[in-house]
Amino acid sequence: MAIHVPAHPRTTATRLSLVVGAVLAVAAGAFILARQPREGAACAGVSAVLLLIGGHRANHGAGDALDRMLDELLDRLWDGVILASIAWTAREAAPHVSVAALAALGASFISSYVRARGASLGYTVEESHVTRGIRYALIVVGLAFGWLGWTVWATFGISVVAVLVRTSQVAKEERA
Repeated sequence: MAIHVPAHPRTTATRLSLVVGAVLAVAAGAFILARQPREGAACAGVSAVLLLIGGHRANHGAGDALDRMLDELLDRLWDGVILASIAWTAREAAPHVSVAALAALGASFISSYVRARGASLGYTVEESHVTRGIRYALIVVGLAFGWLGWTVWATFGISVVAVLVRTSQVAKEERA
């Protein structure tokens, strides 16, 4: 007979923050697809705050391995839903924004892959919530004020820098 051990209240709060953040990210994507960028920005902004809070809690003592996995998975969900929605809606009117959104999406996925692969091989690869917060903020500001032309490219640049930093962390540890 299996014994059910209830989750610690701090873990429950962490998971609630992450799950509600994910639901709001999906709502933001729906607003973006409906060509309502300001409403999408509002949902994406609240989603980003909740995911950052949940991620910080998960990685700093108020979560377990499942919470840390959810944090990484839901960060990919945020990028996938928001950036793919931007790419889809901008494809005809602003193809440069569509290309930037797809490039930013690809770069963020590669960055996440490098971190996960390095960690699985036993390397210490830092996860910065500051970088994630800047990425989120750039997209939210771009949606809210119609500045996607440069904010999505800036997001791409930040993700590329994250790839380079994480790759250099692994290389330095390998040489040590």
